[in-house]
Amino acid sequence: MAKESFATLLEQFHRSMGLVFAELGRHIVGQRSVLEQMLAAVLTRGHCLLVGVPGLAKTLMVSTLARSTSLVFKRIQFTPDLMPSDITGTQVIDELPDGRREFRFVPGPVFANLVLADEINRAPPKTQAALLQAMQEHEVSSGTETHPLPSPFFVIATQNPIEQEGTYPLPEAQLDRFMFNIFVDYPPLADEQQILARTTRSEPPPLRTVMSDRQILNMQKLVAAIPVTDYVIDYALRLTRASRPGDALAPDFVQRFVDWGAGPRAGQFLLLAGKAFAAMDGRTSVSLEDVQRAAVPVLRHRIACNFAAQAEGWDSVKLVRRLLEVVPEPQLPRHEPTPPADVTQD
Repeated sequence: MAKESFATLLEQFHRSMGLVFAELGRHIVGQRSVLEQMLAAVLTRGHCLLVGVPGLAKTLMVSTLARSTSLVFKRIQFTPDLMPSDITGTQVIDELPDGRREFRFVPGPVFANLVLADEINRAPPKTQAALLQAMQEHEVSSGTETHPLPSPFFVIATQNPIEQEGTYPLPEAQLDRFMFNIFVDYPPLADEQQILARTTRSEPPPLRTVMSDRQILNMQKLVAAIPVTDYVIDYALRLTRASRPGDALAPDFVQRFVDWGAGPRAGQFLLLAGKAFAAMDGRTSVSLEDVQRAAVPVLRHRIACNFAAQAEGWDSVKLVRRLLEVVPEPQLPRHEPTPPADVTQD
């Protein structure tokens, strides 16, 4: 165990992030904001949901991120006949040399550091519930036994928004476990031209491992140690409460268009995401801009719009962006937070 100054560790963190983005950029063209949000979830022990039409490299982005680290990576293709034990593992009977028999637990693919749940909405609710326990508790129950999952542990799920036949919509309780709901859009013209040129000429270059699991755990400690002022906390609180109809802070359009708004977990994730964005930019404290940068992916799946909103062309993303325009900033603090003097690293 060693103690180093916060500024030194943050500088090392910033350099490491540069190496990670450079390595990812050798295989992924563009999509910088998507990659930043994925890494922010990893750095704050969160999970994220990637939503986009087929063919936008959602699976490739996750697998590339995993292969650029020393994390154990498993991909689970969700289908309507997938059973909970196909994810978590199952009990088998072993026959011992002396003739006795005993049960033995065989771990499923969820026992990994980074799990890709591909097309998660294609699995039935019972299977989704099995993954929910793993995401929330970082453990799996089998029979009378509970088995801890490895650390670090993250779930990155993908979902196709246009093909709904034969799918099972994720319940709100499970959606709320995802730190980010990340929309993967079509690439710009220049990026798409580069994608076509790269992928049709030669084999992609081999990926190098630029980050270990121990480094990730230390980075998580560093991000958690970044201070947040009461000023920024107050703003995240105002933004979250303004999304709830019936709250005194909610503007008129929220009262008319929202059935229910974001809960306290949304405020927690706004601040954690702000810490990750600040660290990736090499800054020692969280700003309002960091919270605003996280607002859409954190809140879009935590706000339920009603029929009146749909009739007038409002959705949760438009509503969040409108909230960012109308929610006032709190009064400036008298003092900025003091960065931690040192952070313990493994």
